[in-house]
Amino acid sequence: MQKIQRSRIPTSIWTLGLVSMLMDISSEMIHSLLPVFMVSSLGMSVMLVGLIDGIAESTTLIVKVFSGALSDKLGKRKSLAVIGYGLSAFSKPFFALAQGLNLLLFARMCDRIGKGIRGAPRDALIADITPPEIRGAAFGLRQSLDTLGAVAGPLLATGLMIIWANDFRLVFWLAAIPGFAAMFLLLFGVQEPKTIPKPSDGFPLQAKNLRRLSSRYWSVVLLGGLFTLARFSEAFLLLRAQQLEIPMAYIPLVMVAMNLIYAVSAYPFGKLSDRSAPSTLLAAGLLVLIVADLMFALSASWLGLIVGVALWGIHMGMTQGLLASMVASHAPAELRGTAFGMFNLISGICLLIASLIAGMLWESMGSTATFFAGAAFAATSLVLLFSMNLNRKLTS
Repeated sequence: MQKIQRSRIPTSIWTLGLVSMLMDISSEMIHSLLPVFMVSSLGMSVMLVGLIDGIAESTTLIVKVFSGALSDKLGKRKSLAVIGYGLSAFSKPFFALAQGLNLLLFARMCDRIGKGIRGAPRDALIADITPPEIRGAAFGLRQSLDTLGAVAGPLLATGLMIIWANDFRLVFWLAAIPGFAAMFLLLFGVQEPKTIPKPSDGFPLQAKNLRRLSSRYWSVVLLGGLFTLARFSEAFLLLRAQQLEIPMAYIPLVMVAMNLIYAVSAYPFGKLSDRSAPSTLLAAGLLVLIVADLMFALSASWLGLIVGVALWGIHMGMTQGLLASMVASHAPAELRGTAFGMFNLISGICLLIASLIAGMLWESMGSTATFFAGAAFAATSLVLLFSMNLNRKLTS
C-alpha cells in the first residue's frame, strides 16, 4: 500500500496560536470577571449584561465582514491583524477606569472591534499558509492554543482576586500586559506569504464576487448560524455559577474548566475532521450541547454545574475548528477573507438574537428557562442538520 505523507504544521501557525493565547489571557482576565463586576459593582441588571454582551460580540463578527474583504482586496492579512490586536490591547485599561455604563461600553466595543478587525484576516492567513490536507489540524491547533489562554486568564484572575481581596480594577490593569505582548509577537514573529490572490473585479463584497461563493459554502454559513443561535453568551454560565452561591473569587474557575476541556479536545477533533465526514462530528457536538444545557437547567449543585461546563467545552472542541476548516475548504483562495467575514456576520446576528432571548428569559422566567431554550434551539438545529443532508453536500 502507498504510504501517505502528512505535511507538518508550519511554524507561523504555531506563532499565530501563541499570539491568540496571549490575547486570550488578557481578554479572559477581564471577561471572566466582567459580568459579576457589572452586576455587583456597577449595579447593572442581568438583562443589560446580556444586551451589552450580545451587541459587543455581534459587532465583532460584523466587523469581520469588512476586515476580511479588505484583506482580500489588499492581498495582505497580517497588517490588519496587527491593527486588530493593537486596538484590543489598548482597550484594556479603560475597563479599570470605568465607573458606569458609558466608559465600560466604550472599552467593550473597542476590544471587540479589535477582535473583529483581526479575526477574518487571521483565519484566512491560516488557510493561506496551511496545506489543504491538514487544515483541520491547523485550525484545531490554533483553537487549542487560543483556549489555553482562556484557561490561564481566569486562573490568573482568580489568584489575583484572592490575593488583592476582590479588587476588580487592579486585575483589569494587569490584563493589558499579555495583550501588548500578543501584538508585538505577531508584528515580529509571523511571516505572511509573499503573494495572495486578489479578486479581479472590484471590492470583494460586490454581488458578482459573492455569487462566486458556492452553495456548499453557504450551507456552512447557515449551519454556523444555527449553531450560534443554539449557544448563547458564556456570560450566562458565570451568572449561573453566582446563582449557585459559588464564592465570587472562584467564579472565573467556571471558564477555566470549560476552556481546559475545549483546549484539550480542539486539536484531536481537528485532526479527526481531516479524516471523517463533518456532519458526524457536528451532530455529535449538538447532542453534547443539549445535554450540557439540561445539566445547567436542572442541577442545583456545583457538581452538576461542572459536568455542564465540561460538556460545553467538549461541544466547542468538536465544532468550532471544524466549521472554520469547512469555510476555508469551500471558498476560493482570493475570497477567503470575505468568506470568513460573511460566515461571522451571520453568526453575529444569531449571537445577538440568542443573547437577547437568554437575557429576557432569565429576567422573566428564571435561569432554568434560559437553558431549556438553549437545549430546544440545539435540538432544532440537529433536526435541520439531518434534513439538509449536509454530510453528502459538504464532502462530495
